Amino acid sequence: MNLALFDFDGTITTRAMFSDFMQFAVAPRRLAVGRLVLAPVVIGYKLGIVSSNAIRAIVVRFGFRGESLARVGQAGERFSREVLSGVLRQQALERIAWHKAQGDVVVVVSGALDVYLEHWCRHHQLELICSELEVADGRLTGRYRGKQCVGSEKPRRVFEKYDLRDYATVYAYGDTHEDLDLLAIAHRKYFRWKEVA
Repeated sequence: MNLALFDFDGTITTRAMFSDFMQFAVAPRRLAVGRLVLAPVVIGYKLGIVSSNAIRAIVVRFGFRGESLARVGQAGERFSREVLSGVLRQQALERIAWHKAQGDVVVVVSGALDVYLEHWCRHHQLELICSELEVADGRLTGRYRGKQCVGSEKPRRVFEKYDLRDYATVYAYGDTHEDLDLLAIAHRKYFRWKEVA
């Protein structure tokens, strides 16, 4: 049996979906205010002054702090069903199907949010390791639960859940620098759908 580790945004999908989900799930009034309030941070990100981790954390805090988990979870389920289906790479779906047909364990390892990825992975019968939103008393705190699942956090979480010695071959698929640590633990590595040494 093999282990196949797939990044989600840009690997399974045609583009990163964080902004799409925030626009889909954040309440309209809060979204409108956020566009104004967070404009300097967005400019800083585009100029390379603000890191991708930092901007995601800031946007999540502004967009979801105090929101009902039930409401955001329902938005995540709809987003998974209505939006993600239109941005999936056929090549990725075929490769996932190939792994499943071999009896491999297929895991999505992503910095994307649990509130929509858990629905998508359940529908496709895939295991999931991803960034999780913190919840207290049924409401989102606006913080991540633990670290964002990017960079070195990806292999750390994989090692926490799986013993790689149990698998004949470990495959990993990614498309950005945030996936390189994940690819480093695999026997067979695919970057932007090309196998690399």
